[in-house]
Amino acid sequence: MKVIQEKFGQLNNQTVDSYTLINDYGMELTCINYGCIITKIITPDQDGNYENIVLGYNSLEEYVKGSYFFGTVVGRVAGRIKGGEFDLDGKTYTLAKNENHNHLHGGIKGFDKVIWDASVKENGEEISVQFSYLSPDGEEGYPGNVTIKVTYTLNNDNELSIHYSGISDEKTLLNMTNHSYFNLSGDIKSDVLKHSLKIKSEKFLELNDELLPTGELLYVKGTPFDFTSERLIQTGVESGHPQNLLAGHGYDHPFLLSQNHDQEIILKDSESGRTLTIETDEPGVVIYSGNQMKEEGEIYGVPSRKYLGICLETQGLPDAIHHPNFPSWILEKDQEYTTVTKYKFGVAAK
Repeated sequence: MKVIQEKFGQLNNQTVDSYTLINDYGMELTCINYGCIITKIITPDQDGNYENIVLGYNSLEEYVKGSYFFGTVVGRVAGRIKGGEFDLDGKTYTLAKNENHNHLHGGIKGFDKVIWDASVKENGEEISVQFSYLSPDGEEGYPGNVTIKVTYTLNNDNELSIHYSGISDEKTLLNMTNHSYFNLSGDIKSDVLKHSLKIKSEKFLELNDELLPTGELLYVKGTPFDFTSERLIQTGVESGHPQNLLAGHGYDHPFLLSQNHDQEIILKDSESGRTLTIETDEPGVVIYSGNQMKEEGEIYGVPSRKYLGICLETQGLPDAIHHPNFPSWILEKDQEYTTVTKYKFGVAAK
């Protein structure tokens, strides 16, 4: 196993480096210390061809200008916060509003747009890159100085673990996720409409026309949101269900997981044979099928268009601060925030 560190670009007189983690079987993970972005994940298909299975760009400039959050860590809070404000202990905090009147994915300069410190850790069984960042009190409107660490670890079982941790000197909010877009076809040979997804989830969140949770939990049974058995992404895109139409013909929805650490999310591509199994300790996952991607620019040489990737964002439920019935993402002073999501890459038997 090895790690290759290279210069990726320059931003505001600071160097941005890439870190490529390679295990003994040829699987590769490349990430950069700008936004903790995962730029490439290279895995074999059923015929042993190694190809990239995430969306991204070739240059730092494209990531800085980009609006799709490709491969980033988003925070302090993933998802939307209604009205860009919240109350905590009787005090109202006003956040940056970067999507209509709402706050999205940490604001105008969230965790996805800062340069993190990085360190490499290696032992015989696994290799890691640990990113760290001090988010100052008042950043994007949030209270508290928060020390954040995000660690990407690759092992010889073709597993990537992402460990998030944080500690604040004031009561605050924290709810991070990784925003990678997966496409198991390899090197974006096709879109993800023929990918199948299976989720251990009986309920999903109803959204309003601003894609904010209404507070209602809807049962998946009998709808295009029922992934308790394998379902093609295409079925939701072609569906006339009001919630699919609302999201721009597809999915942009939080699902409440009914189990954790038990193969609760499985994505498959029958053409390549590649599989992705996700296990997490988070209460939910946001499924986003790339409905808002525009036909402009290129992604690794492929013209951008809808449905080129699917995000599987393990996290607390969006806008939870305004919904007492949702699991809370309030972080108490000096309390440690910690969460782990594991991604296992494999191939289905022929």
